[in-house]
Amino acid sequence: MNAPRTAAVLCIGEVLWDVFPDHRCLGGAPFNVACHLRALGVETAIVSRVGSDPEGSEILDLAEAHGLPRDLLQVDDALPTGRVTVTLGAQGVPSYRIEAPAAWDAIEASAAARSAASRASAIVYGTLAQRRPRSRGTLRELLRSSALKVLDVNLRPPHDDRACAEMTLYRSDMVKLNDAEMDRLCDWFEIAGRGAARIAALARRFGLSAVCVTRGDRGASLWRHGRLVEHDGFAVTVEDTVGSGDAFLAALLARLLAGEEPEVALAWANATGAFVAARRGATPELDLGAIGAMVRESLAGPMGAGTHAG
Repeated sequence: MNAPRTAAVLCIGEVLWDVFPDHRCLGGAPFNVACHLRALGVETAIVSRVGSDPEGSEILDLAEAHGLPRDLLQVDDALPTGRVTVTLGAQGVPSYRIEAPAAWDAIEASAAARSAASRASAIVYGTLAQRRPRSRGTLRELLRSSALKVLDVNLRPPHDDRACAEMTLYRSDMVKLNDAEMDRLCDWFEIAGRGAARIAALARRFGLSAVCVTRGDRGASLWRHGRLVEHDGFAVTVEDTVGSGDAFLAALLARLLAGEEPEVALAWANATGAFVAARRGATPELDLGAIGAMVRESLAGPMGAGTHAG
C-alpha cells in the first residue's frame, strides 16, 4: 500500500473571518499563506479549528475550493469560529480587534495533524495562534518534526507575549517579520547594531539559518546562511495591505524550496506581496504572468536585489 499523500508545506494556526466595515473575507495568516502556496503550485495543507456554526461550515467549503484538504480542519462544538474586526487607516494599513476565545485557540494535536507534520518538508506557523495554552501546546508537539520550521512573527497587542516569542524563536529555522517587529525583538532581547549586523545578531542569538525583514513598500532584506540580499520593493497603488505579508512569505518559501537563488526568491516575494496589496482582500487570485513580469523588470534594472555578507 502506498503511503498517504501529505503536504510539502504544512501551515498551523488561525483561520478566521476578517470583518471590514463593508464586507468580510476569509483570513488568518497561516490560512492566507496556505492559500497562496497552493496558488503558486505548492502542495499545502493547514491544521486549524473552526466552530460548528454557519461561519465555520463556510470556511470548510472555501478551504476546499482553494485546494486545501478539509481533514486537518477541526470542528469545535463549544467555541465559535474566529472573527477579527479590521479598520483601515492611512495608505490601507490595517488595525485589528481579535475576538476571543475562538475555535482556533483549541487546536488539537490529532493523529492526522501529527502524521502531516512528520511528513512535511516545511512547517509554517506564527505567534498569534499561541495566545492560549491548548493551541500553544499543540504547536510545540507538532514542531518535533524534522521539517524546516518557518516562523511568521505576528505581534498583535495584547497577544504579544515575550516568553512565547522567545520559546518559538529557539524552535525555528527561518523567521519572517516586519521592521517594527524586528525593533521589538531587538529591544526585548537586547540585540544591538543596525542593518545587516543586527539581523545577523538575531540569527546567531536563536540559531536561525534565515531571517527575512520586510519594510512594506520599501522592500525587504533576506539574511540566509551568512549572506544578506536586499530588494527595494515595488511601487503600487494600495487597496489594502491585509494579507500582503502572507503572500510575500508564500512566494519566498515556494521559490526557496524550489532551489531558486535568494535574489530571485526575494524579488518574487516582493512582487507577490505588492500585487496583493494593490487588490482587495487577503487572497485575491494571483496573476503569475503579471507578477513574473514585475520580477524580470526589477532584476534587470537598477532597482534589483543587492547582496553582501552579513
